[in-house]
Amino acid sequence: MPGLFDLGGQAALVTGASGGLGRHFALVLARAGAKVALAARRGDALEKVAAEIASFDGRAFPVIMDVTDPASIEAGVRAAETELGPITILVNNSGIALTGPVLGQSEEDWDRVLETNLNGARRVSRAVAEHMIRLGHAGAIVNIASILGFRVRAQVSAYAASKAALIQLTRSMAVELARHSIRVNALAPGYIVTDLNRDFLSSPQGEEIRQKTPQRRFLEPQDLDGPLLLLCGPGSSGMTGSVVVVDGGRSAVF
Repeated sequence: MPGLFDLGGQAALVTGASGGLGRHFALVLARAGAKVALAARRGDALEKVAAEIASFDGRAFPVIMDVTDPASIEAGVRAAETELGPITILVNNSGIALTGPVLGQSEEDWDRVLETNLNGARRVSRAVAEHMIRLGHAGAIVNIASILGFRVRAQVSAYAASKAALIQLTRSMAVELARHSIRVNALAPGYIVTDLNRDFLSSPQGEEIRQKTPQRRFLEPQDLDGPLLLLCGPGSSGMTGSVVVVDGGRSAVF
């Protein structure tokens, strides 16, 4: 992938890289030439992703990291730096969603979602930004948000609140870190087909959502490849504090 999507010589850290979109993002960055630190709590799953990347001569390094644990983050960033060199790209992908009515949601469930989706992204961003500043090099941070950060639906109040806050955190960090040549942007996907939601999206409720989406389709993970590479690479050198929405036009008709 030459030119604006070329990540050759760069080192990236992807959180939540053990499966789903995190795994996909790691593969995309590796194919674009980046060395990738794969961060998550499940070491066995990370080893499988690392083997996938090695199969096409990419380089990956599994890092056990819990985004709710500051000590784990610090250790993981140090290990990634030691193994791969200066980290120039961070993709904050770790996130969870718990469904249920707001009146029935426990304090523990609310805190768990916010702790992972918002506080986790802040912690990892801070650790990596400090690393970039200490070594004196530019960098790109990409936060994986959601169209539910702009519009909401029932039963996912904590998730929607966390993603809305993540978008504002993205903008705040972009303003503060610009003087260090660190760009901070967000990618806001719509409904992406994954193993976790495939049954729901094929249900009558899912079909109703599809019919109300202008492109009349749900997105596949590869629909995010170009936007991700744009935000991580030199093609977005003039972008910071931006939120790139990829949703088949759904948010345009909310």
